[in-house]
Amino acid sequence: MSATADHIDLGALRRAIESRDAAALTAMYDRDADMVMVDYQHPPGAPMRLEGLDAIRAMLDDVCGREMTHEVTHAVAGPSGVAYTEMCRYPDGTRVMLASFCDVRDGRIVHQEGVQAWDEAG
Repeated sequence: MSATADHIDLGALRRAIESRDAAALTAMYDRDADMVMVDYQHPPGAPMRLEGLDAIRAMLDDVCGREMTHEVTHAVAGPSGVAYTEMCRYPDGTRVMLASFCDVRDGRIVHQEGVQAWDEAG
């Protein structure tokens, strides 16, 4: 990963996401990072919360291990954070969209918040 000060290399982030490279993604997180995700199973009042790199690594290993495509459709970075949208598609055609906002310190993600939605099956 190419990172300077509080910035993350958006190209490296895009490549890691789109190639489903869980190890490269995990390397972008701080050891004490946390993640909050909201979706239909985890509403705003009870979001999914992951604390620490081990929990985040397990989630990334799971998601990256699924047979699906990932495309970063928008990505922007500022002095202390990055935001991106990601479109995913399972082999059966089911689509997932994620909007993610990350706080960055010392070139690593320290906090991530995301909202995801996907097509209903059937």
